[in-house]
Amino acid sequence: MQISPITACQTGSSTGFLQVDVVSSQNNFPISGANISISSDQAPDAILEQTTTNSSGQTENLTLGAPPLEYSLTPGNPRPYSTYHIHITAAGFKSVDISGTEILSGATAIQNVRMEPEDDTTPQPNDIMIPDHTLYATYPPKIAESEIKPVNETGEIVLSRVVVPQTIVVHDGVPTNSSATNYYVPYRDYIKNVASSEIYATWPQATIMANVLAIMSFTLNRVYTEWYRGKGYDFTITSSTAFDHKWIYGRNIYESISTIVDEIFDNYLSRPGVRQPILTQYCDGRQVQCPDWMTQWGSCALGEQGYSAIDILRYFYGDSIYINTAEEISGIPISWPGYDLTIGTSGDKVRHVQQQLDTVATIYSSIPRITADGIYGPSTAAAVRQFQSIFGLPQTGVIDFATWNKISHIYVAVTGIAELN
Repeated sequence: MQISPITACQTGSSTGFLQVDVVSSQNNFPISGANISISSDQAPDAILEQTTTNSSGQTENLTLGAPPLEYSLTPGNPRPYSTYHIHITAAGFKSVDISGTEILSGATAIQNVRMEPEDDTTPQPNDIMIPDHTLYATYPPKIAESEIKPVNETGEIVLSRVVVPQTIVVHDGVPTNSSATNYYVPYRDYIKNVASSEIYATWPQATIMANVLAIMSFTLNRVYTEWYRGKGYDFTITSSTAFDHKWIYGRNIYESISTIVDEIFDNYLSRPGVRQPILTQYCDGRQVQCPDWMTQWGSCALGEQGYSAIDILRYFYGDSIYINTAEEISGIPISWPGYDLTIGTSGDKVRHVQQQLDTVATIYSSIPRITADGIYGPSTAAAVRQFQSIFGLPQTGVIDFATWNKISHIYVAVTGIAELN
């Protein structure tokens, strides 16, 4: 059953926010002192803002013009976001130009930038064009598939359990386009990119969570079944909306989406008696209709009506759908202990995360250095709060699931334990 689109419940401030985060493509280290110039895409030569990155490679939050909030809450309105051009330069690095960074009213956009050292011999795209959002522009509709894959076909179902991968190999085109580039993308970064490309960050939190769960379950189905590798391809998933999700190289993400992904990235959707994650397909519900699938605009309406994330999902996929948790997370040196670490906690888990956090502090110098003594005291809490501030987490000073895994993720990135592209 479909529901009526929502009406705008309030008028937006007509401004949004932008933070630019700059790291080296060679080692993921932050680049301080990078020069950032921002202009409207409609007038790229007219500079609106100029700033530089701090020791963490980040700019302050910049306030930029955006269309009214209600444009992103009701389908069929004019484009609900404004687009900006960003020019980035830094000593010893090749300049980067990004066009199409999207600013929504009241939302914080995060534009991640990877700068290539001048002597790098493996070039990457330095002129990035972000196309329009899938809810505004027209993209090919999803080709319907069975939500549960057969287990007896050669090349499929090679895993005995559901594992969150460290890296997703994204084929930037349709499966048969052999000239399309394959990108190696950290799993969480992939989910944040897709969600920012396919839903609006201004939507209710429950709606964002429901859509993120659907995206993750679909992705983990591709991982679990080795869907494309079983067909002879060398990638995990494509960027084509006809086959998978819309992933866009170099696009900005949103803080509200990023926070939710960090909190629930080990989840997926299940049905009773089915081992594999469910291939949860969906459509926008305005340009394309899809009976028995979730519609993105419909999920927004339900969120506005107070539905929880699981109630939204059950509305579209049926009452048997439920949220499950992956048995393993790849790329995490030591798994989450299952409880929060806070002042007064002690033991090996504290010592382990202190060692990781202090290593990160050698690169992100605004984080206070700490001693790995296995005792969670005020100095550890202060270092955790600064880490949380840099990486967009609630600044509690407590190491919860999201903070533990974010520390591990950044530690792996800056130490080169595993390649993060």
